[in-house]
Amino acid sequence: MEFFNSSIFMLDSSIRLTVPLLLACLAGLYSERAGIFDIGLEGKMLAGAFAAATVAALSGSALYGLMAGIGVSIIMSLIHGVASITFRGNQIISGVAINFLAAGLTTLLGQTWFRQGGRTPQLSGDARFTGIELPYAAELADVPIIGGIYSELLSGHNILVYVAFAAVPITYYVLFHTRFGLRLRASGENPKAVDTAGVNVNFMRFKAVIITGVLCGIAGAYLSTAQSAGFGNNMTAGKGFIALAALIFAKWMPIRALFATLLFGFLDALQIRLQGVELPMIGEVPVQLIQALPYVLTVILLAGFIGKAVGPKAGGIPYVKER
Repeated sequence: MEFFNSSIFMLDSSIRLTVPLLLACLAGLYSERAGIFDIGLEGKMLAGAFAAATVAALSGSALYGLMAGIGVSIIMSLIHGVASITFRGNQIISGVAINFLAAGLTTLLGQTWFRQGGRTPQLSGDARFTGIELPYAAELADVPIIGGIYSELLSGHNILVYVAFAAVPITYYVLFHTRFGLRLRASGENPKAVDTAGVNVNFMRFKAVIITGVLCGIAGAYLSTAQSAGFGNNMTAGKGFIALAALIFAKWMPIRALFATLLFGFLDALQIRLQGVELPMIGEVPVQLIQALPYVLTVILLAGFIGKAVGPKAGGIPYVKER
């Protein structure tokens, strides 16, 4: 029973750590399915996290913080969209610029406004998203197996966790069962055919970029107002890049993206659990090596287990309408 309870706690941590990866992965899925490579997911998440924490600290409302995080992330997405769609610039360079811009601005503004080394004030009360207890969770807590799964694994998460996991079937339905999804996917596969059908390819790509901004904003707000109690320098810590790796690992499919990000979330939870633990015949492993575990395994999985992953055919290629 002790092993079962430990497994439940481990899975619970995995779910919480998966949320920002899943949201960022779905964000990249929309963008890349439309033909826009977006290496700037990290920067959008970071900017969204800072904006959410700042507004939540000043207003005392996590909801206002969430709206601010989404708004700032959309602005960053539109900058990337204008550079890569309107001006047909290099999408990789534009994404890298977004990352540098977000990293520099969040540190500068945080230090200028709050004088706490780039951090925002600690959030508490209504300024944070707190857990939601599902019906009868407390009553079922003592029931063997089922009680632990329901009360600990399914109940007690904040609203953004449920939003993230609900976004997976919604994304699948939108992409594969709606006219909008068909046009979006076609914009990344054969934009000339979309244009011939009378659909504005660049406008479709801007729509995808805006959806990317919304999801990255939610991911950033989750990091600073739900998972943590405020913003800290570089708090995304490479999660945007891991989300990109998960997207490739999932081969640009939303259901696979869920399982890929759950895997990376589990690895992240595992490295936290292993810190300070002495392993048989090895002893205590250096904490730096344990912290590098998710990143090392990301490289191993992509290099050795993913197989051939072919992205959208028109991905990264600006579309120029023929006259």
